[in-house]
Amino acid sequence: MPDLSAFPITKRWPARHPELLQLYSLPTPNGVKVSIMLEEIGLPYEVHLVDFGKDDQKTAEFLSLNPNGKIPAILDPNGPGGRPLPLFESGAILQYLAEKTGKLLPEDAARRYQAIQWVHFQMGGIGPMFGQVGFFHKFAGKDFEDKRPLDRYVSEAKRLLGVMETHLSGRQWFMDDDYTIADISMLGWVRNLIGFYGAGDLVEFSQFKSVGAWLERGLARPAVQRGLNIPKRP
Repeated sequence: MPDLSAFPITKRWPARHPELLQLYSLPTPNGVKVSIMLEEIGLPYEVHLVDFGKDDQKTAEFLSLNPNGKIPAILDPNGPGGRPLPLFESGAILQYLAEKTGKLLPEDAARRYQAIQWVHFQMGGIGPMFGQVGFFHKFAGKDFEDKRPLDRYVSEAKRLLGVMETHLSGRQWFMDDDYTIADISMLGWVRNLIGFYGAGDLVEFSQFKSVGAWLERGLARPAVQRGLNIPKRP
């Protein structure tokens, strides 16, 4: 039985099954990347809710695993060399799990890096820009008199959707017929943009037909449907 007692995070979130991968998360667009991935690859795991309403992400125990204070993060008792591996940043976790299991990342070296480039596209563009649209359209930023920040992020979100649209035209997934971590990284963000953020009309989402069809295909996957609700909110 693996001993995870050296990791302070297990004091606040005890591992009932320390032999399983431990996931610390919340069902946000970033958080669900990893729960969807774990559901897709069928790797057993134990999930722990990091409640932002209680500032769990700011506690010393959580910061010991992720000093950036963001979700998701994992603790894999069966990491490289058989040693426990703590890991944060959703993109890094997706790549780690794909390489650990040999799933959802092309074996061909060139295609592998092409898939990874789209994950970085999401991490550097889709997530930050869509998140800012949400802040300035739905949350506190909506009350700002100066609408230039909202206009700036809406414009950039539309540009990014255009990049996705051009690439997905004639393709089922970002890597043609292969569903990969590139798709997983983006599904929750696009869903959030037009759903929870209510910004579909704002970014004129209906004009991005290929993106819309890709989103429908992704959301129809049973593993995606499960992963979008893991962990359960309080």
